Amino acid sequence: MLKQQNSFIDRGGIWVLAQIPLMLAVLLVPLRYGAGHLVPVGMLPVAGILLTLTGFFLAVWALRSLGAALTPFPQPLDGVTLNQRGPYHWMRHPVYSGVVLAGFGWALWWLSAAGAICALALALFFDRKAAHEENWLRQKYPDYSGYARRVKKFIPGVY
Repeated sequence: MLKQQNSFIDRGGIWVLAQIPLMLAVLLVPLRYGAGHLVPVGMLPVAGILLTLTGFFLAVWALRSLGAALTPFPQPLDGVTLNQRGPYHWMRHPVYSGVVLAGFGWALWWLSAAGAICALALALFFDRKAAHEENWLRQKYPDYSGYARRVKKFIPGVY
């Protein structure tokens, strides 16, 4: 069983700090280097709005379904069970999936190739952060390995 660490760094605080500039880049780069508008003009920006909203709602649904297990740190909290409800029934990291989906949608909304590159960088970062997090989850929850075999990491049925 995993022993809960108390320091910021031991709980994975560096991962939390590192994602902040990436998430800010995903938000701000399309505004600066995109050709789109707040009110969409054309099918691509409309599709971007739909992806942005879908990603946002997926992330909010995932955060809400965590309940008492919600923490900004990758290390799971003591005294909580493995969540396999809500979006966690279909993917292991729906918060990350939702944020990345919203990021790609935002880049598309603003017609920003630079924004799409930032969203890709964030996706790669979350993939590594999730791998680190899953080491802790396997230590804490004996049934996590079975869950990981049944449920894909980010995209149901794909990855």
